[in-house]
Amino acid sequence: MASATLQAIQTKVRRLTRTPSISQMSDDQLNDYINTFILYDLPEHLRLFSLRTTLTFYTQPNIDVYATNTTDINNALYNFQNKYIAVHPPVFLAGIQGFYTQWRDVFYGYYPQTNTIADTLLFGNGSPGPFSGVVTAHPMIQNNVIFSCLDQNGTAMILVDYPISNILGVLGLVNSAQTSPSPYGTINYITGAFSVTFPNNTQVMAPVIVENIGYQPGKPLAVLYYNNEFTIRPIPDKVYSIQLEVDMRPTELLQLTDVPQLEQWWQWIAYGCAKKIFEDRMDMESVQMILPEYRKQECLVLRTTLTQQANERTVTIYTQGKNYGFMGGWGGSGWPY
Repeated sequence: MASATLQAIQTKVRRLTRTPSISQMSDDQLNDYINTFILYDLPEHLRLFSLRTTLTFYTQPNIDVYATNTTDINNALYNFQNKYIAVHPPVFLAGIQGFYTQWRDVFYGYYPQTNTIADTLLFGNGSPGPFSGVVTAHPMIQNNVIFSCLDQNGTAMILVDYPISNILGVLGLVNSAQTSPSPYGTINYITGAFSVTFPNNTQVMAPVIVENIGYQPGKPLAVLYYNNEFTIRPIPDKVYSIQLEVDMRPTELLQLTDVPQLEQWWQWIAYGCAKKIFEDRMDMESVQMILPEYRKQECLVLRTTLTQQANERTVTIYTQGKNYGFMGGWGGSGWPY
């Protein structure tokens, strides 16, 4: 059987570029060219069927936003932006197809972000505080709590929440994240209990105002993917699995015995790598010479995906099993939600 290892790719590239000696180009430099093509060029030239996979992550109670820039290597969304190229519907929430969108106006059209603006019945007394009480609208969405009061110059002082757990958040200045403990106070997202201390002395009898968004937790029905974050509605009351389809980035080749996901790719990778080397050398004549074979290998790599996709008809709203409403696969009645 023909070899499709990294070593075979190296040999092919050296022959194509007339660079047989490591004194002309080291193996490390050559591997950089090879992996640059694999990681950054290959998935953008072709979206291959073999690189489509399922991503599963899990909700936490009372958490609506799941960021993809986490530093926890055990989190399914760890290094998401580099591991995956694109996100696709359908989405399955606890095994049932739900509503997926990338448009904020559509998502928040179904689930409005309506702020409750309430007087806490607490008033400034000439000191920064603390002022304690219970917010009427609770439980409340994280990252959407605002406390305000006038200082002695009539300027509004603003404190916002910074979550530290599923239940608790600390208060801090706008665009200045606070760590726990915070000198400005805390907020309990579930019970509504708060303690707030403003940065300056409050104006006597100036009302302490709170703005927040209350919610009723439940089983998720919809997902918004925007700004590399997944927003879930309704906000989960417990752990649920969320499944989406994603295009993953190919795996780089590090060892001489490593092979691409499909061994068939190895010749296209070699031609693509050689093309990049010629471009860096400004040898455009050689680029033009290898371009026909590069295109031919590209077509051969794409053939598997085209054949696979030819097995199914083009999906329309009339395709059996594809006519889902925003409430999921069970129509407007919402059963079995």
